[in-house]
Amino acid sequence: MRMFPKSTPARPFALLALLAVAVVLHAPVRAGSPGDAASTMPGLVEPMLSPAFWIDRLDAPDAPLLDRAGIAAQDARMRRLDNTLHDPLALPRSLDRAAVTARIAGLSARPSQPRYTVDGALDAAALDALESTLALDAIPESVTPRTGLVLRRADLRAFPTSQPVFSRPGDTAIDRFQEDALFPGAPVAVLHTSRDGAWYFVVSERYTAWIERAHVVLGPHETVAAYVARAAKGLVVTGATARTVHTPEVPAVSDVQLEMGVRVPRLDWPADTPLNGQLPGYGYVVELPVRGDDGALAFAPAAIPRAADVATDVLPLTRAHLIGQAFKFLGERYGWGHRYNARDCSGFVSEIYRSVGVLLPRNTSAQSVSPALDRIEVAPGTPYAQRLQLLRDADVGDMVFIPGHVMLVIGHVDGEPWVIHDTAGTHLREPDGTIRRQALNGVVVTPMTPLLADADGTRMIDRITSIQRVR
Repeated sequence: MRMFPKSTPARPFALLALLAVAVVLHAPVRAGSPGDAASTMPGLVEPMLSPAFWIDRLDAPDAPLLDRAGIAAQDARMRRLDNTLHDPLALPRSLDRAAVTARIAGLSARPSQPRYTVDGALDAAALDALESTLALDAIPESVTPRTGLVLRRADLRAFPTSQPVFSRPGDTAIDRFQEDALFPGAPVAVLHTSRDGAWYFVVSERYTAWIERAHVVLGPHETVAAYVARAAKGLVVTGATARTVHTPEVPAVSDVQLEMGVRVPRLDWPADTPLNGQLPGYGYVVELPVRGDDGALAFAPAAIPRAADVATDVLPLTRAHLIGQAFKFLGERYGWGHRYNARDCSGFVSEIYRSVGVLLPRNTSAQSVSPALDRIEVAPGTPYAQRLQLLRDADVGDMVFIPGHVMLVIGHVDGEPWVIHDTAGTHLREPDGTIRRQALNGVVVTPMTPLLADADGTRMIDRITSIQRVR
């Protein structure tokens, strides 16, 4: 079995912080005062909430893990080997009815478990109505995919409805119909339209689902492909988000939110020529898709402030950048399937890696087994000591998987593996031996060994199924 190299030693100027960590690393969970993040997790001290703490512990934190050619080869390998990825612009010119029906039915399956809205249970009549919205009977014998671009950040749904649906009454954290989100400029192939005409069933690079029709503008294949090619060489968002400036003159490109790793074409706009009432020389001018007056695909310039966290190219793939990018989300609310204008655990790691040019599958189920990554399988019977050693040997940026969740390794302190992850919560053991649920509900920094997977006391480490690495 492949083993990872050991972490590099701490640097001298981090010793004061390490002394503080050593004192509390195995301390019991404390109630703490409101706002004291260190009180939420055993061993956590304030310096650990800064990326500098973890970066400064590394030797050669800025050394590339892969150069540009290596990243291009890795992405090509991912697209070739991982069958969860698609090229929406490379679909056949026609698809038969059975193939499209199978795609929709595979996603929009009638729930087998009880489902609830805020108003009560979904009864049989409500489920029948949902199935009717799919309009499977309206799919023609031969379907010609239509191409388009996404205009604004938009949810991808299991059914053509924006109605939130939950597993239990009152448990509104996870909307079970929420699948993912697409961002401005993302290309899609439209395969079908809902019965009411308000939703498209689309194929995107990493997901196939329903999106509100209002968020997609259709255009000729060659026009969409040309925009995607320009975007691949354009400005890249390196912050958690970036927004275009408020533009009352052109609402279509006003306050458009772009997520980490999103790329948009950059326009060569004269600095002294006003754009929408503003001199653009103090920012960047980019090109965004819009819906023209005739309803067809068009493009419009938009301004992004120079103060925005953006770059002219993706960041180098280094340990320092993986840590730094991850910490830009610290404290953000957890959002299953990118709900609540946020992201979930797999979306979190995907966007970190996208900002350094690396493509990952969308969901943990695919990320954890992707044949395109450097994978360590952790068999169910693997002893705890061996699992712990794998974590101690793990490198910064390695992804640790348990069923339904992924965590990103950021370093080690006195042999304790530490991770950053986007999570709804965990379980912890109190000093008296009782187990309590810790509702984290966001991006957090935690040690691995104190985390429990459930109220029965199963250790999180005993649930690990694989460790994936990009190298």
